[in-house]
Amino acid sequence: MEIKNKRAIVTGGTRGIGRAIVKELAARSCCGVLFSDVAFVYNSCDECAEEIMAEIPDPTKIFAFKADATSFEQAQATVNAAIEKLGGVDILVNNAGITRDNLLLRMTEKDFDDVINANLKSVFNYTKAVLKTMINQRYGRIINIASVVGLIGNPGQANYVASKAGVIGFTKSVAREVASRGITVNAIAPGFIETDMTKKLNEEQRKKLLQNVPMQRMGTPEDVAKVVAFLCSKDADYITGQVIAVDGGLTM
Repeated sequence: MEIKNKRAIVTGGTRGIGRAIVKELAARSCCGVLFSDVAFVYNSCDECAEEIMAEIPDPTKIFAFKADATSFEQAQATVNAAIEKLGGVDILVNNAGITRDNLLLRMTEKDFDDVINANLKSVFNYTKAVLKTMINQRYGRIINIASVVGLIGNPGQANYVASKAGVIGFTKSVAREVASRGITVNAIAPGFIETDMTKKLNEEQRKKLLQNVPMQRMGTPEDVAKVVAFLCSKDADYITGQVIAVDGGLTM
């Protein structure tokens, strides 16, 4: 897969899936033929940002930006700064997100609004911020990280599920708007992935989760990152408006 001379922006790039995506795209820039400069955005944990930058090999050009993904003004300013550093933008990966789980009867309005803003409005913010540049150059790859629960629902996550279902609908609509301009827009729906959140589960909870996963294991952040890399590549030129589940067969 070629990702040649491409510049990428990844939101939520310091932890879990986002961290794996940044490292996957950056690693491809060390292979001679393949090259991709990466800017990642984060909202907390300066130490995490420093760690990931230290882990990236010298040939990679990587830049970190601290910003609130829920703010359109900050998103636009961050994209402008990233474009200045990178010399342009070809790839956007919308990964930023949070959870505030609770049964609907106990869920607060703030918990609902916070999740919608972080998971869905952030996708609007960054997509709108890069779109004019991508339209002008008649090329772009936008990958939105959704979730399988946006397809099947999940009790105790009405806010999170609503946000991820919204990401899927947003993906399909924008894909139709910009397909003729050489821009593809796709979503990835991870299933149960080994992250900081799932590491908190006890053995009984883990076993219950995996009962409906045919592969009988959780995925890794790298499993998701490799699909992102594929959608960024020339091999995926004729794929747009799709939702690719990376879930071990959970939604087959």
